[in-house]
Amino acid sequence: MTIHLSSQSDLEDAVLALVKQDVRLKPILELTGMPALRQREPGFAGLAAIVCGQQLSTASAGAIWARLAAAFDPFDHHTIGKARTDRLGRLGLSAAKIKTLKNIARELAAERLNLDVLAEEDADAAHHTLTALHGIGPWTADVYLLFCLGHGDAWPAGDIAIQEAIKIGLGLQARPNAKQMAPLAEPWRPLRGAAAHLWWSYYRVLKKREGVLADKLTPATSPGLPARKP
Repeated sequence: MTIHLSSQSDLEDAVLALVKQDVRLKPILELTGMPALRQREPGFAGLAAIVCGQQLSTASAGAIWARLAAAFDPFDHHTIGKARTDRLGRLGLSAAKIKTLKNIARELAAERLNLDVLAEEDADAAHHTLTALHGIGPWTADVYLLFCLGHGDAWPAGDIAIQEAIKIGLGLQARPNAKQMAPLAEPWRPLRGAAAHLWWSYYRVLKKREGVLADKLTPATSPGLPARKP
């Protein structure tokens, strides 16, 4: 059964269960306090917002998304599928991102893709479904699953902030890469999404302690969200 992080209470229950599963997390929670649940809009609009923010600063991504949201009412796959490419470009989208959004819109219109059902699928299977789409990389897939769908087992293995937090929190000699992050997270199934929230909170503690640690990494989408990648 898929666990969902739909409320702060859900997250708190999941984090407490995690600490019982893995005692190494107890001192992490004691340092961070209970993490706050981060949520974003589900559906096409939520995925489109994440795509728009790929490899951009928070300010730039926010400005482009504000223009897009204001230009299309409603903002859904029907309107974006019909929108002129040159109009989308004038609003600030790159050619690659326009192609990605148009492709997602076509898949939804043809009912070959159903974003809602991903919330009930195994996290790894849902991740594979999303990354099979043009322009959707692991970062985008994991952020959508975790923050838009509240998938309790979504695991952003490629996130630099979580990697750094785990390195320090677990006393590793080097920051683990995305491939190495998978086995590290096995003890936290089926609550890897809750573990991600906890490790982001720990990273923020490290940032406050060391000041410049986080500033050396890729800009985050917003406080508590992962490093921005495709």
